Amino acid sequence: MNGLSLSELCCLFCCPPCPGRIAAKLAFLPPEATYSLVPEPEPGPGGAGAASLGTLRASSGAPGRWKLHLTERADFQYSQRELDTIEVFPTKSARGNRVACMYVRCVPSARYTVLFSHGNAVDLGQMSSFYIGLGSRLHCNIFSYDYSGYGASSGRPSERNLYADIDAAWQALRTRNLGLEP
Repeated sequence: MNGLSLSELCCLFCCPPCPGRIAAKLAFLPPEATYSLVPEPEPGPGGAGAASLGTLRASSGAPGRWKLHLTERADFQYSQRELDTIEVFPTKSARGNRVACMYVRCVPSARYTVLFSHGNAVDLGQMSSFYIGLGSRLHCNIFSYDYSGYGASSGRPSERNLYADIDAAWQALRTRNLGLEP
């Protein structure tokens, strides 16, 4: 059972609260990443036409444009046009982890944006089609993020990291220029 020994199982059910190590094995099941964040080239000295000569940003979460690269496991159900409505970028949590964020512009004149925390054992690549469908049905935009250790987010899954991840995502949604009105 997910690498738990008999003594750990006994402790889990007989001696609450359970140790964080056991809880982490039961609570966090990050899948194999189904996407990556690829930095787009920054324009070189020659302007927008010289983008191919530009440099790539370091993967430290520097501001700029990022591109979503989905693997076959992502099972994306839409066309390139819908994929172009997705903006991705990394941000940093207070615990020093890179948190992958996704903003889906489902409706051009949406009045609302939903901050969505996905369930366990999935990542943003697997959820991107769902977000497009959900936002289109609700007539809103969707903002989501991956927990530490999930998808393109760094770090290890833990309860403390989870709280820092949601705080970082909330701050990114509030402060990053995503076309939201103040």
